[in-house]
Order: sequence, then C-alpha cells, then structure tokens
Amino acid sequence: YKDDRGIEMNIVYISFGSNIGDREKAIEDALDLVNQNEMKITKRSNIIETEPYGYTDQPTFLNGAIEVETELSCREVLKRLLQIEKEVGRVREFKWGPRLIDLDIIFFNDEIYDEEDLKVPHPDMQNRDFVLKPLCEICSGFTHPILKKKVSEL
Repeated sequence: YKDDRGIEMNIVYISFGSNIGDREKAIEDALDLVNQNEMKITKRSNIIETEPYGYTDQPTFLNGAIEVETELSCREVLKRLLQIEKEVGRVREFKWGPRLIDLDIIFFNDEIYDEEDLKVPHPDMQNRDFVLKPLCEICSGFTHPILKKKVSEL
C-alpha cells in the first residue's frame, strides 16, 4: 500500500523467540532495534511461553510476532534482522539450538521468495504453534500465498 507521502510500503510479519539469558530483555532490545532500522512496528502479539521445537533438550522459549511497515525490500529486511540478532548477542551454534534471540520473516506482503538463503513465506510456519498462535492475534485473516489458507485456518 502507499502511505500518506505516496511511498510504497511493505507489510512484513516477523516471529521472534528467545530461550536463554534474560529472555524478556533480549526480546525488548531486539524489537527496539527493529523500530530503529527503517521498520515501524504497527502490531505486536502477546508473548507466550512454548516448548522447544526440533531439538527439544533445551529451555522453554518466549515467542511472539510483530507486524512491521517498511520501505525496505525483503532481502534488506532479512539483512537487518540478522544484524539485529548479532547486535543483541545471538551466536549460531547448531540448527534449532538455544538462542538469545531469533527473528524470522514469516510473510512479506503476499510475495513468495524461494532462494537458497531467503524463503518466504517461512517454509515450516504452518507446523509451528509458537508462530501461528501469536500471528493469529495480529493477522488471523491474512491468507498464506502458497497454502491459500488464512492464518486462523492453519
């Protein structure tokens, strides 16, 4: 959509999670940085506590989702989110391992990206309650561009 200035804006849905350290602080720090990086948080879900997914021998997560408006491209958003994770203190040790902060693009408008390092909509989001529950709070009527189902139906 175009904003009041006539500039084309993208709507991005991002899930966040943390399961080590001061989880609440890591999330707040990350979301503050999102707001300072040419992205504006317009909606935010409640935070829920969830069991780990994939690799289960680790602490529980705090998860949620945000809606963001931005002029940035999907690739630029990905780049910013990876930088924010690093700034907050994320260290990538192994897939699905414990993390101080995790920021994932779930939807970028209703666009589809299938590149090696950029897959949107998130390819496994429909199997993850910790993504779907928070998303339902902020965009239950949004239709998944590949599965053709509303978030609330998933």
